[in-house]
Amino acid sequence: MFSSVNTIWILIAAALVFFMQAGFAMVETGFIRAKNAGNIIMKNLMDFCLGIPIYWLLGFGIMFGGSGAFIGGFDLMVKGDYSSVLPSGVPLMAFLIFQTVLCAAAATIVSGAMAERTKFSAYCIYSIVISAVIYPVSGHWIWGGGWLSQIGFHDFAGAAAVHLVGGTAALIGAKILGPRIGKYDKNGVSKAIPGHSLTLGALGVFILWFCWFGFNGGSTLSATGDDVLVSMGNIFVTTNMSAAVASITVMCITWLRYKKPDVSMTLNGSLAGLVAITAGCDLVTPFSAAIIGIIAGFVVVFGIEFIDKKLKVDDPVGVIGVHGLCGAAGTVLAGLFAEEEGLFYGGGASLLIAQIIGVVAVAAWVAVTITITFLIIKHTIGLRVSK
Repeated sequence: MFSSVNTIWILIAAALVFFMQAGFAMVETGFIRAKNAGNIIMKNLMDFCLGIPIYWLLGFGIMFGGSGAFIGGFDLMVKGDYSSVLPSGVPLMAFLIFQTVLCAAAATIVSGAMAERTKFSAYCIYSIVISAVIYPVSGHWIWGGGWLSQIGFHDFAGAAAVHLVGGTAALIGAKILGPRIGKYDKNGVSKAIPGHSLTLGALGVFILWFCWFGFNGGSTLSATGDDVLVSMGNIFVTTNMSAAVASITVMCITWLRYKKPDVSMTLNGSLAGLVAITAGCDLVTPFSAAIIGIIAGFVVVFGIEFIDKKLKVDDPVGVIGVHGLCGAAGTVLAGLFAEEEGLFYGGGASLLIAQIIGVVAVAAWVAVTITITFLIIKHTIGLRVSK
């Protein structure tokens, strides 16, 4: 029997995760120059629109269409039997739309790091590849019964499955693409290229924060039973706590380092806290969520500076630090702070080891496949726009 409560909750959560596209679009548009606003909006729109039919045609089957250790199966247009993976009382189409919008979130993360110099047609091709193959394969490892789930890896809502995938692809893409004209002087010193609207950027962050309650809370895939309801309340509190504390941490760090609080970095701090808590939001206490938020604040500030000044990778929006580094850090921290299984709570090192293996495996898979994808694009139709 289908459960109306469970189904309605998953559909509401899917709608919230869909609206994250608006948040990403506003953050990215606000943090770049006005002349490129139309370009970045089209990328955010089209990676979602391209990803929907592609994930339906190929991605969902690869992710959930079988119980193999490394890949699910091939099921064109989702016509197979998924009864073994469906949440209790939830019809297939409701589960499909929730998984579809998660896939779209992973794809759209990359556009911010490659903003202001990527050829639009090349970006469309990349979006198809990540939605069809790259995201579904690692997603199968984590959520589809693959080898990572079998060794005890825990990623409740996608710190690795969504954010680390997007952040790793962003790092590779921005590195292959090269920096914007004028970003580094002849001595390699980084120069700031301010975005045109902190107002839009802030609006995007508030939208994302709001939608994260669906992103994390919806991953219960249920809204019935006392245990689920207690867990859902905890997920909302830990998600909120990590974001708030990370924001405070970044504000304080930038205030001390730059003699005034940095607005754009503090906004990224909110997102850093949200990303970092995503893996273990169901397992940690509010106190642990606050500690994770503090760590995420340090990771995002020094991570973005390291990527920009040491690696010389031009990331206009801070995507790699927020989604890549904080996604990895948050996934590992779940192995330390999980209330019963975590190392700091007497659960031993088994979960922590599984988390580290998962982060390395997902990052390696995405790095190799996306490098091949971007190099093929670069040497065929071209990846970068002309001067």
